[in-house]
Amino acid sequence: MNKKILAKKTAVETLLVNRYIDGVLDPGKEMLGPIKDGGHIIAHTAPGCWGPMITPCIRGGHEVTLPVYVEGAEPGDGIVIKIKSVEVTSHATSSGNDSPVEGRFLGDPFIAVKCPGCGTMYPDTIIRGVGQEAIRCAKCDADVTPFVFTNGYTMFFGEKGDVGITLSKEAAETIAENGRGYMKTPENSVQNPIVTFAPHDLVGTIARMRPFLGQLGTTPSRPTPDSHNAGDFGSFLVGAPHEYASTQEELETHRTDGHMDISRVRAGAVLICPVKVPGGGIYLGDMHAMQGDGEIAGHTSDVAGIVHLEVHVVKGLNNAGPILLPNVEDLPYTAKPFTEQERQTAQQLAKKWNIDKLEESLPVSFVGTGPTLNDATENGLQRAADLFNVTVPEIMNRATITGSIEIGRHPGVVTITFLAPEHYLEKAGLLNTVKAQYS
Repeated sequence: MNKKILAKKTAVETLLVNRYIDGVLDPGKEMLGPIKDGGHIIAHTAPGCWGPMITPCIRGGHEVTLPVYVEGAEPGDGIVIKIKSVEVTSHATSSGNDSPVEGRFLGDPFIAVKCPGCGTMYPDTIIRGVGQEAIRCAKCDADVTPFVFTNGYTMFFGEKGDVGITLSKEAAETIAENGRGYMKTPENSVQNPIVTFAPHDLVGTIARMRPFLGQLGTTPSRPTPDSHNAGDFGSFLVGAPHEYASTQEELETHRTDGHMDISRVRAGAVLICPVKVPGGGIYLGDMHAMQGDGEIAGHTSDVAGIVHLEVHVVKGLNNAGPILLPNVEDLPYTAKPFTEQERQTAQQLAKKWNIDKLEESLPVSFVGTGPTLNDATENGLQRAADLFNVTVPEIMNRATITGSIEIGRHPGVVTITFLAPEHYLEKAGLLNTVKAQYS
């Protein structure tokens, strides 16, 4: 819907979302809403990564929700997203390391799939049987999947949502026969269920569940494949041979870094996203059942799920990228709020050395992205320095002694976490939000 029309519509308090994009976040295309500042989004998310990766008509590597227009949000503002709940609905999934299949894509297998048989770009597909040759071109019946597993597994989840276990060949093939049923793929999702491949290299492995969102953010200001809305995956767009090619300057200008794969973006956390288009365009998806820092395998357990978000607009924040306020238990030891005992000790030291006033500080995490972890770290440091109008060396010192640099996704997503002085937060317009998270 036209953004001018959306801006004039009566905003709603709660919006149910169960429709998905074709893999491309396009500010010129339909948004849902509007919802009120302070409103709620209830979304049924489709699995990310592997399912869309073997579905060539999806042009972005993921299948995220249609963006939502937030009343009053304008470019230069920020949107505070409180993650109220994240619930897995899938009973099973498959995942593992990927290997692109040469001759089946144009430059980027996540985006521009080309049938090796008839040459059709973004071909429709059908499923024939199970295994890694089951995804066929609907036009010529060629094996068209652009990715296969190098080492993969099929996982089934317990009813309590506490653990999953990896399955044998026989069990994986049983699940593959009813892929959409076991994955609980939403009805409006078009992706092929990845359990169709029935991978079974790991058998009997137990993994703890702690679901989070790999994709949560706002719409970039130029058409961008959803999985490439970040500085690392986005670098593949620079000089690419397909229609979504970008320059480095365009990537820096338009991206919003909604694809983070940071495991701390879970229920109870708060994410503050930049606004680069009218209404912000909040979208989400790529829920994972569990993941350690780094997502070092390239992929983890993609699942369908139900998410509840609460959103608020912060006028004129001008944050260049996402700012994360994790749950207290997810903070680095050095960045946790101080206990009363620690404050008393600090006051005694201050008195001994005639320090008139100690800083009042609170935790904050700046997301940085780039082609490498070093680039992502520099990006995050600069974003923090710019928002607080201080130098990068100061942020480096604060992150070293009152925080940490943590990997969200290898090769190029990090969080720069540190204790920020309250007067920095107040000047930026974030003090009340951060205090509410850590009170």
